[in-house]
Amino acid sequence: MEKKVLEEIYERWLWLQIKNGPFPQHIGIIPDGNRRWARERGLNPLVGHETGYERLKEVLNWVWELGVKYVTVYAMSTENCKYRDREEFYHLISILRKGIRELLESGEIDKRKIRVKIIGDLSFLPGEVIDEIRKVEEKSSIYNEKVLTIAVCYGGRYEIIEAIKKVIEDYERGAIRKEDLNEEVFRKYLMTSNVPDPDLIIRTSGEVRISNFLLWQSAYSELYFCDAYWPEFRKIDFWRAIRSYQLRERRFGR
Repeated sequence: MEKKVLEEIYERWLWLQIKNGPFPQHIGIIPDGNRRWARERGLNPLVGHETGYERLKEVLNWVWELGVKYVTVYAMSTENCKYRDREEFYHLISILRKGIRELLESGEIDKRKIRVKIIGDLSFLPGEVIDEIRKVEEKSSIYNEKVLTIAVCYGGRYEIIEAIKKVIEDYERGAIRKEDLNEEVFRKYLMTSNVPDPDLIIRTSGEVRISNFLLWQSAYSELYFCDAYWPEFRKIDFWRAIRSYQLRERRFGR
């Protein structure tokens, strides 16, 4: 009880420090540590993924409440889709499908006016899941007040290679000249062409790397690494990340 009271006091104190901003426009999230959280508690790793999904919904609410417009979540990497145990992989797919259905049926899209985009190599996914992805993207396409991008079977290197292939195709058909190609033009070929680069990327579980996440886009992102496993990530941890972001001077190499 005493611990809970102290956390509430600390939470209020943190809010007083960050409430006047500035807040990032775009936050990237690498929600790591679900399996380790479960194993350390003697639970099936699949339970960790379920718990992590519920935490993600809570964290997204915190993000929207701050007025952040863009969020990109690293749900599954290309390596997850290639190499994870098949039982675990299909369980992750079932959680993805559950999340899409909740977005379609909960009214959250209309309530918050969220545009949803799923990026990555979707060829790994069953056809019925791809159909539901198209449904949620179509339903939410009328909105642009908030943008939720979910990276599934995604890898930054894969994204860049796919973008290069599109550039070559356009060059071969005369749609682009070599001298036209610069950073601003190239980013239009990326899967995230509809959103600005992330201002802040948060990774949980104590790992200090970005693991092939938004490689092009994160060139000048502020990185925040949190020791907590994703299922135990608290509002206190989130607000600490925001405070850290606010204390940094962003010079973009200048």
